[in-house]
Amino acid sequence: MPHAQAPDGTALHYQLQGSGEPLVLLSGQSNSMRWWDPVVGDFAAAYTVVTVDWRGVGESGRPDTDTYSTRGFADDVAAVLDHAGIGRAHVYGTSMGGRVAQWLAAEYPERVERLVLGCTSPGAPHGVERGPEVRRALAQGDPGAARRALMELMYTPGWIAAQEATGRTEFHTLGDPSMPAYARRRHLRASARHDAWDALPRIAAPTLVVHGGDDTFNPAANAPLLAGRIPDARARLVPGARHAYFEEFADVATPLVLKFLRA
Repeated sequence: MPHAQAPDGTALHYQLQGSGEPLVLLSGQSNSMRWWDPVVGDFAAAYTVVTVDWRGVGESGRPDTDTYSTRGFADDVAAVLDHAGIGRAHVYGTSMGGRVAQWLAAEYPERVERLVLGCTSPGAPHGVERGPEVRRALAQGDPGAARRALMELMYTPGWIAAQEATGRTEFHTLGDPSMPAYARRRHLRASARHDAWDALPRIAAPTLVVHGGDDTFNPAANAPLLAGRIPDARARLVPGARHAYFEEFADVATPLVLKFLRA
């Protein structure tokens, strides 16, 4: 699989699948491109899909340096597009990937055709932050309990039970298990420091904001904030969905995104 080189020399692993117009899929904090595994085939049936391992995860380089920021990740994505020979692409970013996508669309407007921002936020200074009960659940000393809390923020209990009844134990939205602790801390800090509020009005690409209606991990109230700040953006909530709406509610979310991209 190919590797691009970031401006600072870090190797950036990416993958191309499918054919057609290019579509970049950007995953969440501390997660590799496998975040998209359950749905990538549906997008690759219509587009040349580009998925990326962030620096610090997957098969990308893992520098223990102060080079992790959502704005810097956008520069990394631009480097991947250059290496792949792609001038302009649709971009669909979820969670931290949506934060990176905001910078990509604002700083590289010539590279972004249509933009989808999923389960994301403009950043702490102007966004709606998760509540203290969510923070406490994720900060539990028992790693198993913290992982279970994260899973229940991602998915509804009924869906989790149904998956576990089939014997499934692997969920690629819960973090890259091979990620070193220092890189995990740097990802967390990068996402927490995100603030694209002043840049959002510069986004010129047609924009769709999608969010799970029951998302408390990244509260759904952020969706109208983003849509109101980005010119001519529209927001759509997926009723009953939590943070990983794109996986559990793929039968609703994927057609919604595909329809927007084809408009």
